[in-house]
Amino acid sequence: METNLSLGDTLSTVSFQNKIVLVTGASSGIGKSSCIEFAKRGANVILVARRKEKLEELASQLKKYNTKILVYQCDISQKEQVEKMRTRTLDEFGRVDILVNNAGFAIWGSVSKLTIEEIESQMATNYLGMVYCTKNFLPKMLELKSGHIVNVASVAASFGLPGIASYCASKFAMLGFSEGLWHELKGTGVRITVVSPIMVKTEFFDNPSFKSMPKSSTALSANTVAKAVVAAANSSRFEIIVPGIVRGAVWAKHTFPYLINPLVGSAFKRQMRE
Repeated sequence: METNLSLGDTLSTVSFQNKIVLVTGASSGIGKSSCIEFAKRGANVILVARRKEKLEELASQLKKYNTKILVYQCDISQKEQVEKMRTRTLDEFGRVDILVNNAGFAIWGSVSKLTIEEIESQMATNYLGMVYCTKNFLPKMLELKSGHIVNVASVAASFGLPGIASYCASKFAMLGFSEGLWHELKGTGVRITVVSPIMVKTEFFDNPSFKSMPKSSTALSANTVAKAVVAAANSSRFEIIVPGIVRGAVWAKHTFPYLINPLVGSAFKRQMRE
């Protein structure tokens, strides 16, 4: 399960001409940037998110690439809405070649202070929304013996961090589900790749709860992660960590948890206190 990635070499020759790409959480951040990157490379893109006006703004931006764009307003945490989205998409295009499960959000705060509803809502969108989309589009991919699922997780899928425990749980779940499915899909012609970035500068942090979160100077741009998403859609790797150097930290955490966990926990708790 190689995690290293040379984006420059990987993307220089990649084309998605006439491919059908569906991106959830397409209204902003990584999702929006991913839609632009796919459209640049000739893909027909299905824009999925809750904010229809934002999707329509993006659709207008994508017109210059002369590809087919479909705007679909959908809350992926609602499985009935996902089923309707699948029906409309397959009626329109007949298939989805690349499914990018990107929609997600976090609420900053200790477990003792978050409500059960706030914890449940993160799991409903970040994990179950991914499951609903995968379950709805995977059968057609298997029938055609072709397709690629790209799940946008986080380095928080490998580190349980204070302040975002419920978000980490949703990404741990996504990573575990994806790994199990990766094994199941061997030999089917369908692939799955997880993209796990560190902190990214997006509207993700617009939630009022993040006003008290420690700020990081190492956050990535949405476009950097979007390029990793595009590369993932053409990769046989299971997980791509962005930036690649962070895979060393993930390896160390899994190899020496008794050393790394106390260091990470104390660092974040100290920042929370400050």
